[in-house]
Amino acid sequence: MSRVAKNPIFLPKGVEIQIQGQRVQVKGPLGVLSREFNAGVEMGLEEETLRIHPRHEGSEGWMQAGTARALLNNMVHGVSKGFARKLDIVGVGYRAQAQGRNLNLTLGFSHPVVYAIEDGITIETPTQTEILIKGADKQRVGQVAANIRSYRPPEPYKGKGIKYSDEIVLRKETKKGKK
Repeated sequence: MSRVAKNPIFLPKGVEIQIQGQRVQVKGPLGVLSREFNAGVEMGLEEETLRIHPRHEGSEGWMQAGTARALLNNMVHGVSKGFARKLDIVGVGYRAQAQGRNLNLTLGFSHPVVYAIEDGITIETPTQTEILIKGADKQRVGQVAANIRSYRPPEPYKGKGIKYSDEIVLRKETKKGKK
């Protein structure tokens, strides 16, 4: 049985929620998010708390309720505080620069890489080797970070490439020659 689903979600000030059947819309200072939830889950709003319950008892119902609760909590957190993901660029001559709705990357290729920033996402470059991705939708922030990282993932010998700031790149030792 899911213990996650039993925890209520407390709505911070400035966050409004609308429940229409299985469709939930959350409005807050950082934007509006909406999502369709599984039919096996019912949601109830009591004052400033939101509770999730399965329609049918059993492990499948509680699994769906736990997933729905986690997704809803991420939506509430996203529209109130937002999510951020930080990338670090390692390598001589590798750099990034945000210009308008584009992110220009110099990653050792014969051409510059231009990443078009989608709506709902903001990208900042505090330094030439740091990229800060912010947004209200946790999944989209993570996907944008993964897309940017995929241009040049860190390699295991020198660690050059784009990595998450909390990522640990396991280094390999170079090949040894025969003597």
